[in-house]
Amino acid sequence: MKHRLSRQHVVDMCRTMLDRGYLKATEGNVSVRIPGHQLYAVTPSNYDYDRMRVEDICIVDFDGKHVPDPGGAGGLVPSIECGMHANVYRERPDVNAIVHTHQPYASALAFLRKPIPALTDEQVRFLGKEVAIIDYAPSGTGFLAKNVQKKVASGDNAFIIANHGVVALGTDPDRAVFNMALLEKVSIAYLMALTSEAGKVYTIPDTIREIAFSKLKKDEKRIAAQITEAVEPVRVPDDEELPSAATEAPKTYETSADLGYSISEYLDVDDTLRRLKALVAQPMRGLRHDALLDTLNYFETKCTASKEITERAKKRIPGGVQHNLAFNYPFPLAIDKAEGAYLTDRDGNVYIDFLQAGGPTILGSNYAPVNERVAEVIRESGPVTGLFHEYELKLADIIHQYMPHIEMYRSLGSGTEAVMAAVRAARAYTGKKMVIKVGGAYHGWSDTMVYGLRVPGSFRMNAKGIPWGATGRTREAFPHDLGLLKRKLIENRLRGGTAAVVVEPLGPESGTRPVPKGYNAAVRKLCDEFGALLIFDEVVTGFRTGLGGAAGYFGVTPDLTVLGKAVSGGYPMAGGVGGRADVMAVFGSGLDGKHGAHIQVGGTLSANPLSCAAGYFAIQEMARTNAPVIAGKAGDRLTRGLQRLIDKYGLPYVAYNQGSIVHLQSSGVLMLDMRNPVKLFKENKGRKQVMEQMGAAYAAHGIITLAGSRMYTSMADTDEVIDDALARFDQVFALVEGV
Repeated sequence: MKHRLSRQHVVDMCRTMLDRGYLKATEGNVSVRIPGHQLYAVTPSNYDYDRMRVEDICIVDFDGKHVPDPGGAGGLVPSIECGMHANVYRERPDVNAIVHTHQPYASALAFLRKPIPALTDEQVRFLGKEVAIIDYAPSGTGFLAKNVQKKVASGDNAFIIANHGVVALGTDPDRAVFNMALLEKVSIAYLMALTSEAGKVYTIPDTIREIAFSKLKKDEKRIAAQITEAVEPVRVPDDEELPSAATEAPKTYETSADLGYSISEYLDVDDTLRRLKALVAQPMRGLRHDALLDTLNYFETKCTASKEITERAKKRIPGGVQHNLAFNYPFPLAIDKAEGAYLTDRDGNVYIDFLQAGGPTILGSNYAPVNERVAEVIRESGPVTGLFHEYELKLADIIHQYMPHIEMYRSLGSGTEAVMAAVRAARAYTGKKMVIKVGGAYHGWSDTMVYGLRVPGSFRMNAKGIPWGATGRTREAFPHDLGLLKRKLIENRLRGGTAAVVVEPLGPESGTRPVPKGYNAAVRKLCDEFGALLIFDEVVTGFRTGLGGAAGYFGVTPDLTVLGKAVSGGYPMAGGVGGRADVMAVFGSGLDGKHGAHIQVGGTLSANPLSCAAGYFAIQEMARTNAPVIAGKAGDRLTRGLQRLIDKYGLPYVAYNQGSIVHLQSSGVLMLDMRNPVKLFKENKGRKQVMEQMGAAYAAHGIITLAGSRMYTSMADTDEVIDDALARFDQVFALVEGV
């Protein structure tokens, strides 16, 4: 059955009004707008409200025509007033529910044809400046529907239909019922005033009336934005079979071309950005208050061991945790066990793990075949020797095998270190000093790159403790703006030229702001034109997009590639930089005796046997199992299922994926930027809070995400795991305000 939730709202409204005595037998009719559609759900004609079921509710379009549903109202036809309801929804985008009744006291005024003036500020605040009389016309006719449409254009929310009944409008079902009840209360008071001392009925001052009415319109404007600023959600038919993660292992896997890539179909970037823009334009839609309290109660009662240990940790660790990923609302969860697709916390709660340590564990957490082989190496050499070990070469060889553009590779301790080294190498090789990054992208926490961090156009907003000189030769271009990037390159000519342009090839923040498919090729062309090196930051996309990385997927060859996270399969000391042999030679100067530029990089634990062996075996296993492609198909299944749920509940949320990187935007906070600073500073905190609260609700329902807005799937995410997760997301979405 389609639109079950909207049908249920209609039934619930009928039950409430029956219980309160506002409906008798079959009189009146009730409807609810179906979000994201030009449709509404309405009570059937001449049907006893005591017997009303969800499947009895009819679906009608905005032309007033019945839309039969095989799984819905079998044989029943909608109320004869469906044209009136359709006209109201077309005229008033702020109205999401309508009540038409023949309640006794308001009906008395309908027979008197007596409008109700502004008696109280409460009345004006919810019903409007006055309760006007709608001219008489026979029931169920187009004349009555037009008369109603003319009156509701005033913006008021309650009307008396001459010799008929009343119409009450609401921004949601509860408000429509409330307005109907308030109308009856006001009708009683007005009738008593009229009969007790004729001609002596006093109204509130006009000034108070106007103030109260302005509050009403402000509230309705906010709600209306949810309709007028919305775009139709992605439609996923109920009978559509979701993509399956099941796939055969490759017969050959000597090159990345043999294995393919995790992105089955590149997303429609223009459409995705349009949806994200619409999300940011609308009021925030977070958890209902009662649902938020239930979520917080879960953490307080079910996660006591996590709370206890993280509270103790605050005495020895700043903030109580060592990594930003662990800063979850309302407090961090302490994990004791990770295996495959699941995490288990100290209290024994089990979660589906869509964090996957921030992305590196493409094979799934704690992957036994890699662990066993690493243990064999470590039994022989220990985790570090301080001298050369064969797995340093094996790791570099296997990276080159699947990423041929990485002719030479230098292991380092982390992605941050690798970015620092890549920028230093570019400056040394080119003799130029300026570096350009894309605003909003995260390239680690080094002094040079904490610039335009996460919020495009924010420059040094997050650069506390960093001297001005450290970022003096860093510039940012807004995402997708190739024209601005070219202007920055031209400006930098006057400053000695650009050493490098650094990009996340899927877009800033792992594709949170996805780039058009041809973007990287266009950047490559600009770099060639201006003599700058192109650096791909593939800390997340390296191996996750496929063993050829994003460079292989897009067919664009960077000069330098930064790797991290996945390069050691989730083991520590995960980082490195590789690329063209002539550029990479700057790392060897001083060691091999060659003349030329010499840069200082290194670290005692860089390229240790533990990390290099783990990386080598992990890449081998990813090739053998084709894990990136399987993880990508799991991401497809998860995304398509989320899009179906978003449509089901009429939410403005946006779900999309680039293979195994899945984005679920509930507030759009990551889309704010300095091009609209007023909106950024006004809404950043609130939208961030909504995102965090949604993340907490997901966790309370057994799903771990990255900050409530991003998920990484792995080879361990079977169809059964994804379907279980979707059932849990279904439960959370049902708790959103206004659903």
